[in-house]
Amino acid sequence: MPDVVDAATRSRMMSGIRGKDTQPEMIVRRGLHSRGFRFRLHDKRLPGSPDLVFPGRRAVIFVHGCFWHGHSCHLFRMPATRQEFWCSKIEGNTARDKVVEATLVADGWRVLTIWECALKGRERLPVDTVLDRAAAWLVAGPGPETIAGGANGAV
Repeated sequence: MPDVVDAATRSRMMSGIRGKDTQPEMIVRRGLHSRGFRFRLHDKRLPGSPDLVFPGRRAVIFVHGCFWHGHSCHLFRMPATRQEFWCSKIEGNTARDKVVEATLVADGWRVLTIWECALKGRERLPVDTVLDRAAAWLVAGPGPETIAGGANGAV
């Protein structure tokens, strides 16, 4: 199926998609801040520039968009056009995510990934549930953990 808009319009639309300060990220930031957690944002000194960095707790949180990071949930659907480009793009993002997480863990950081589907879509969890789980993980969680939408809320 051909694109419904011309190339210039599509380019302008795609350039408007943000990588920082997304709605799911803002929900997590506001919720954790209101629970008394203080953090740094997008620390470029760390691999992957994590969305939230808690230096005193040696913990980082990534808030991943399901499309851009290739999550296997109801929010991800491979585009019908330019499939070769999109497969390469999303596989590259996924591979980079794995390397970044492994590097952070090797450097002594704890990593939490919160997927977009945990906060929006038909399988979303209550926001307080996501925030409570993230807060509990920050206080006492061990290594890497994931929060996603769906029946069990984890992948």
